[in-house]
Amino acid sequence: MTRSLPILYRDDDCVAVAKPAGLLVHRTHLDPEDSVFALQIVRDQLGCWVHPVHRLDKPTSGVLLFALDAEMARNLGDAFQAGRMKKTYVAVVRGYCPESGVVEHVVVVDRPSRGKWVAGVGPDEATDRVADDESGDGGPARVSAPAPAVTEYERLASVELPVSVETYPTSRYSLVRLSPHTGKRHQLRKHLKHLGHPIIGDVRYGRGAHNRYFRDELGAGRLLLAATELQFVQPRTGAAVRIVAPLDETMTGLLGRFGWTDAVPKEWIAAQD
Repeated sequence: MTRSLPILYRDDDCVAVAKPAGLLVHRTHLDPEDSVFALQIVRDQLGCWVHPVHRLDKPTSGVLLFALDAEMARNLGDAFQAGRMKKTYVAVVRGYCPESGVVEHVVVVDRPSRGKWVAGVGPDEATDRVADDESGDGGPARVSAPAPAVTEYERLASVELPVSVETYPTSRYSLVRLSPHTGKRHQLRKHLKHLGHPIIGDVRYGRGAHNRYFRDELGAGRLLLAATELQFVQPRTGAAVRIVAPLDETMTGLLGRFGWTDAVPKEWIAAQD
């Protein structure tokens, strides 16, 4: 059982940790069998109450920020809502993604009711369906009005493997840097699907054959999406803050296997003291 998380940053008002893939941010009735949460771990680790100011889906790893009091939680939460937080993610996607661009595509936020999605999914997606959502309120299933969402992307590297995963004799993949300008639920995953380059390991929006290939042949069974950087101005002090979360062993292993290590900043793969 995880008893501590790597601390990436701490000041008198907030703390950032590296959340591993597979860990919920906080307790939810949608995954009642889970008894370990990032909120609980960090609270016990620091010996004080902490307040989540944003969320990462359970399958996503990376920078997770907590405030140390309610007022700072409101200030940081407002900064997230206003787009004053610069967030950087990295993902492995199917196909040769365009070199760079901006996706401006509305996102419809579907909320589950006690673990059931508005739109049906196959039985093999049941775990992901529950694990992805930490914000359902247990009320009737509903769909929000379409909301504008903007994501900037850049292809960092690509590879063509001599393996036929679907109908083609080879299979192509890209490493992509993602900068969401808005913060809608599943925005990055939906936008990559909209581009035709779904994230590997995404059982809801991705391609099952490629997910299984990475899981069974490459030992990468997780959603290959990581929150690598978070930049903001500290509301109380005015200091510029930049927090970096190094990629986990699964992601760094793929970088090495595909010859992508030099395509990312060294601090993304550096070990933490």
